[in-house]
Amino acid sequence: MKNIIPVICTCLLISLSANAQQKDLGTWHVVNAQYNINKKWFVWGELQTRSQKFMDAFYYYEAKGGAGMYIGKDFSLWVGTGRYATYANDGNFKKPFANEEFRFWQQLNMNNYVHRIKFEHRYRMEQRWLAQGGYKNRYRYRLNAFLPLNNTKVTAKTFFLNAHEEIFLTNKKPHFERNRIFVGAGYMPDKNTTLMGGYLHQYDYTAAGTSSAKNFLQISLLLQFHHDETVERVPQILD
Repeated sequence: MKNIIPVICTCLLISLSANAQQKDLGTWHVVNAQYNINKKWFVWGELQTRSQKFMDAFYYYEAKGGAGMYIGKDFSLWVGTGRYATYANDGNFKKPFANEEFRFWQQLNMNNYVHRIKFEHRYRMEQRWLAQGGYKNRYRYRLNAFLPLNNTKVTAKTFFLNAHEEIFLTNKKPHFERNRIFVGAGYMPDKNTTLMGGYLHQYDYTAAGTSSAKNFLQISLLLQFHHDETVERVPQILD
């Protein structure tokens, strides 16, 4: 079993990389760091970039940070703020900006475990100030699931499978704005580091009644320092 697990994960990532050669598949890169001040309080920061093509035509970045606190082993509260910039599509971070955004948000995370499967429920409220579009509110819910393969918990030396779906809603008609679906795998080489990769499909719907979709190969590096190893935490990106 221990020998077959790395083979399964490697085959999955090779398959995803092969799909990345498709013309319409973009790339999505995430670097996230969290520092636990003590068993209750923590601070975090995250940087993301996105491209329209495979490792080319970068059109978006976001830089954000915040703080939070754990409420027992299954609940946590988060606050965050950041800058979100969308560039023209015909180059790498080519101006003029298609849009710039400042955002502030509040979030509740709830974990529950069903045998080996780890579920994370994430509820978020966002206040958004956009250069093109003015002020907007948005509400998000994400269901995130992890299945550790060679351990019963997601801990050091663990390979895991990961999938999540997230819906985006607004307080104005037609209310539904976006849906994201992710499937992938990851590895936690040590207690501070998690590597994740997978396929993400994003579907957008506008108030004018138009829709669009985009596929990404997502690659993530998650760092966590001073983690309380007596409490299991599922890895997550904070987009």
